[in-house]
Amino acid sequence: MPPSPRPAGHPAARPAARPAAHLAVIELRRYVLRPGRRDELVELFDREFVETQEAAGMTVLGQFRDLDDPDRFVWLRGFADMETRREALSAFYGGPVWAAHGPRANATMLDSDDVLLLRPLPAGSGFAVSPSERPPAGAAAPDRFVAAALWHFPPGDPDGAALVHDRLVPVLRETGPAPLAVLATEPAENTFPRLPVRTGENVVAVVTSYPDENAHRRHLAGVLGHPLVRQEILPRLAPARGGAPELLRLTPTARSLVR
Repeated sequence: MPPSPRPAGHPAARPAARPAAHLAVIELRRYVLRPGRRDELVELFDREFVETQEAAGMTVLGQFRDLDDPDRFVWLRGFADMETRREALSAFYGGPVWAAHGPRANATMLDSDDVLLLRPLPAGSGFAVSPSERPPAGAAAPDRFVAAALWHFPPGDPDGAALVHDRLVPVLRETGPAPLAVLATEPAENTFPRLPVRTGENVVAVVTSYPDENAHRRHLAGVLGHPLVRQEILPRLAPARGGAPELLRLTPTARSLVR
């Protein structure tokens, strides 16, 4: 669960959220919610936890409904570096907004500890979005489909990330829309232990946006039919979950930047 609220207090002024391209650390957070309460959390999150987190020094990148589980909420947030992450999370979870609204958010959740700490691959890349582009509260949800493919490699294996980024991603660009971002496990120690993250991971995440799920299926078929993928890439990816990624099928909420 997220931290229990602390007594209200006004955090010190923080730098404004940075454009996503400058974020060196990204959290991929997957929450299991109590049955039937996802829309309640989405509404609360988009109203109370977007600008307020960014005022503390982080960037809220994306909020999503998981199409494969009606009680799962997925979101992304980013930080300039690990020390900024510590400062920003301390300010937000020790501040008045979380004290006021955190208990209601926590009440919707069964588990919030499924968190991957990631970094853009290569360094300096990332999501080409900016908080200035965020739709206002009350906007309609976009009619988009976002796929996040998570490739799981053995801990310590240095070749998986290079194989996905250097060999697979060019095929993805050739056969369909380019990924919005390619992310790999950030190995640094968690600087805010009140919020757990998964350890011992070696993950590469490829996040791509489509007009709809049919476009994703067509893209996937084109990738799987590509000679380089069939003959070279898939055989070398065999140790990664049997050669297939874990696929998150997502729809963005109204205020998600990633869409």
